[in-house]
Amino acid sequence: MNPLGDLMKQAQAMQGNLQRAQEELARLEVEGVSGGGMVRVTMTGRHDVRRVQIDPALLGEPDRELIEDLVASAVNDAVRRVEEEIKRKFSGLTSGLGLPGGLKLPF
Repeated sequence: MNPLGDLMKQAQAMQGNLQRAQEELARLEVEGVSGGGMVRVTMTGRHDVRRVQIDPALLGEPDRELIEDLVASAVNDAVRRVEEEIKRKFSGLTSGLGLPGGLKLPF
């Protein structure tokens, strides 16, 4: 048995899994919502905003700040959902490494 060889095989397999997971995240789209669905933001796994949808009923709203707050809230909701997906997808990759819980890797 060659422990170094086994370790290298594990590292190569993990690198392949990591690359596939990053590709999945690039294709991932989540939707953030606020105002009971009146504002929707679609965001990719790379935090790019693809689409902002505002209910036409809000467009007649005289309070511009309300609309701005709802858009910001929907964007924040989308960011949280992307982060949850990232954690879910990458938790399996790092579980076999013996890394301490809560360690943030650069992705």
